[in-house]
Amino acid sequence: MHDGKIEIELHGTLDNIVERDWDSCACPEAEDSSAPQDPFITYRFLKALEDSGSVGPGTGWQPRYLSARANGEIIAVAPMFLKSHSQGEYIFDQNWAHAYERAGGRYYPKLQIAVPFTPVTGRRLLVRRGFEGIGESALVQGAMQVAVDNEVSSLHITFCAQNEADAGVAMGLMRRAGQQYCWENRGYVTFEDFLASLSSRKRKNLRKERAQAQAFGGDIVWLRGDDIKPHHWDAMWRFYQDTGARKWGTPYLTRAFFDIAHNKLRDDILLIFAMRDGLPVAGAMNMIGRDCLFGRYWGCIEDHPCLHFELCYYQAIDWAIAQKLNRVEAGAQGEHKLARGYLPVQTQSLHWIRDPGFAEAISNYLDAERAAVSEEIEVMTAWGPFRKETREEQD
Repeated sequence: MHDGKIEIELHGTLDNIVERDWDSCACPEAEDSSAPQDPFITYRFLKALEDSGSVGPGTGWQPRYLSARANGEIIAVAPMFLKSHSQGEYIFDQNWAHAYERAGGRYYPKLQIAVPFTPVTGRRLLVRRGFEGIGESALVQGAMQVAVDNEVSSLHITFCAQNEADAGVAMGLMRRAGQQYCWENRGYVTFEDFLASLSSRKRKNLRKERAQAQAFGGDIVWLRGDDIKPHHWDAMWRFYQDTGARKWGTPYLTRAFFDIAHNKLRDDILLIFAMRDGLPVAGAMNMIGRDCLFGRYWGCIEDHPCLHFELCYYQAIDWAIAQKLNRVEAGAQGEHKLARGYLPVQTQSLHWIRDPGFAEAISNYLDAERAAVSEEIEVMTAWGPFRKETREEQD
């Protein structure tokens, strides 16, 4: 029980919060050292971003972590950042910024409750068990008050869980819908079981792609925990830099992040490498959750037909089946994932705009956008690769 008084604190660094206190809110299910439900909200992951300089001064992601205390004890935390741009979020609001600034407003800085550079749905209002309602309310109200006190244009809670989206709407925030792609394990024991659920044409195409990819002239290996050596991070950094430079200019993560990942995160990570003559020529990095494998980064130093699909999608499915995981999340964008068994699912975000007139305009836009997203997901799912009877079973 508590006396009803909740104290909100703002922190410029995770050093001000005890790891045990953070994780008791973020991942209490992992107290026995098992895998967390969501590895991205753990203290060790967020601290790696901060300690590596991937967030902080000069990045546009300035930490403003929130904590809520009752009777001197932390009952809730949130990974909040003061943003000077909209990069690395995957919930695109640049058009909002342009419209507001054309009207004479100042959109940046804004407040963002999110996991930087990570389009993965998960809890964002991290509350200890037994304090769910009051903890979520305290964090949202505290964040909004910070925005008002500092004359910040807006507050955004991106890729939040469904129950958080519902609670946020009840607290007056606006809901935004998006989509990403997810593979679901329907009790498959082998990859062949998964293939059997596909239409004949799609099944034939996947087998052809796997054969093409595996003919690159080497072996594909899975690396986790102590199997990951420092030289593997050298390779993964090269892959990450190559893909990052082509996709968004400057890679978000620093080289130091990968060194910290080796020391602090390698039990949470699965590397899938294509090796030839003992050297990695392509690789994919995944994060491991309690019941989900999260695909994150991919890159190569040689181009081989379908090797991207093999390492990022098919090998991830293979590993998830072997580990009896329920899902593989392949991240945002990329309709090409649909033909490979990854179906669209709706994502949720919450938004609060300080200016009432601008908030009304955004609300009207979001109403129309949600309807469009729902329709697109329905159409895309119907075009999925599964046999008709399989779709009916899934429905």
